[in-house]
Amino acid sequence: MLIRDFQPSDLPALSKIDQECFPPGISYSREELAAYIAHRSARTWVAENEGSIVGFVVASREPARVGHIITIDILEGWRRRGAGTDLMDAAEDWARKARLQAIYLETAEENVAAQSFYEARGYRKVELVDRYYSDGQAAWVMVKNLD
Repeated sequence: MLIRDFQPSDLPALSKIDQECFPPGISYSREELAAYIAHRSARTWVAENEGSIVGFVVASREPARVGHIITIDILEGWRRRGAGTDLMDAAEDWARKARLQAIYLETAEENVAAQSFYEARGYRKVELVDRYYSDGQAAWVMVKNLD
């Protein structure tokens, strides 16, 4: 598994993966995803296996020395095979090097597998946000202190 920086030519593949990983109302349009990736405070890493993209993570730096995992997407056939761990490691290492104090993310209230993955990495649930997603689903905000 190779973890590398995003290249502009990756965008079509990343958009397709996002559409496969999340239902309408949670997935991003190609334009939304491109805007998050292009933001000046954002970084994107891609997980590649034998030349094929199997997942990616987009993170950004926010005020008050806080990082935000905007999205992490792993193709279903590649879940529980280390890609998510490697991508989260890349994002968290970047946040530590940037001297951020904490990093947070949102995950669907019903996505218990994702919540368990994040909790095993040291994230804790801090707030349940009703109707977070455009389809009406609630989301947990989960935070990890990096100090």
